Amino acid sequence: MASRSYANLLDLAGGGDFLDNIPHTPRTLPRVMTVPGIISDLDGDSDVSSSGCRERKIIVANMLPLQAKRDIETGKWCFSWDEDSILLQLKDGFSSDTEVIYVGSLKVEIDTGEQDAVAQKLLDDFNCVPTFLPHELQKKFYLGFCKQQLWPLFHYMLPICSDHGDRFDRALWQAYVSANKIFADKVMEVINPDDDFVWVHDYHLMVLPTFLRKRFNRVKLGFFLHSPFPSSEIYRTLPVRDEILKGLLNSDLIGFHTFDYARHFLSCCSRMLGLDYESKRGHIGLDYFGRTIFIKILPVGIHMGRLESVLNLPSTSSKLKEIQEEFKDKKVILGVDDMDIFKGINLKFLAVEQLLQQKPDLQGQVVLIQVVNPARGSGKDVQEAKKEAYSIAQRINDRYGSNDYQPVIIIDRHVPRFEKSAYYAV
Repeated sequence: MASRSYANLLDLAGGGDFLDNIPHTPRTLPRVMTVPGIISDLDGDSDVSSSGCRERKIIVANMLPLQAKRDIETGKWCFSWDEDSILLQLKDGFSSDTEVIYVGSLKVEIDTGEQDAVAQKLLDDFNCVPTFLPHELQKKFYLGFCKQQLWPLFHYMLPICSDHGDRFDRALWQAYVSANKIFADKVMEVINPDDDFVWVHDYHLMVLPTFLRKRFNRVKLGFFLHSPFPSSEIYRTLPVRDEILKGLLNSDLIGFHTFDYARHFLSCCSRMLGLDYESKRGHIGLDYFGRTIFIKILPVGIHMGRLESVLNLPSTSSKLKEIQEEFKDKKVILGVDDMDIFKGINLKFLAVEQLLQQKPDLQGQVVLIQVVNPARGSGKDVQEAKKEAYSIAQRINDRYGSNDYQPVIIIDRHVPRFEKSAYYAV
């Protein structure tokens, strides 16, 4: 039965020309079904049932866990795993015989003429399925709706003025739905709906479950939100609040970092959709159109094995000795954050300034080392936050620093894992 919400989303996704000329995924993965059933039943020439196939997990996210750069000599694209990506670490939680397929966008823009070759290479070498969003759609989807609408709202910033948080723009919402449809279509090209598990990540893809559930009613689908989920008083200000809630509820399981985020989500479902939920034996279940959606608290942990392996590297030990020598007899405060208005870098600097003002005896003894990860967005808020951070740091260093002492040190470059681990170990 086609729901009204699905029909509305489909109309939005097809409302522009964004979906035209989207390349298909090369067919080097095992052929999958497009109708319910078992492949061997359809072929009639295979004795192997789908239940005997290798277990597969399809991880869907806005960005693939890959690094990309052009080879200077050949001009061809070269790819490698992004070892810092949390999506890459997810594989360690699966059994060794589990096949993992990643679906998502690249961090670089690929020319249309190169997309087929790049898609084939990523599929062959990394088991990754890229989604090539048109440039204009990418801007409206990510920099527009995701970063101007959802990201501030989920961090309790309402668009109370034109300078902070933009007003709701339905064209950006249409782009968001269209992008989610493209991601869903890519999943449909490689999925075996009776056997595969699909794991969707973060606020960029909150209506994707609707498209998958409509196409494959029995699909095993999980969603994890990496950001906060706001209280109902804040969330209700979003004009498309119901559509997003219904999109998430097409998952089988929804995971949150903390109980508060889950509680806010359940409160929104109750107040806006009139849904009831109950807790049994530690499991929170929410009934929606005859299905039970499980809500789980799944805080992201630290991969101790990987951290220990990096700490034991000779390069890490060498860098640690260098840092200890440079900041000998000083108390080191370390910050590692994205350059984002919600990460509190500027507030951290102001706290150091107040500390040095109130405790003059600490001047020359305390150093704040702030490692700034590359910003994920490029909007005006990011530039303003960066400008303000550098201004405050300069003011503190001018007032409390000297020729051989800087109270605030900003490291604004790519910091390799061994160097970052050395700072952690100081």
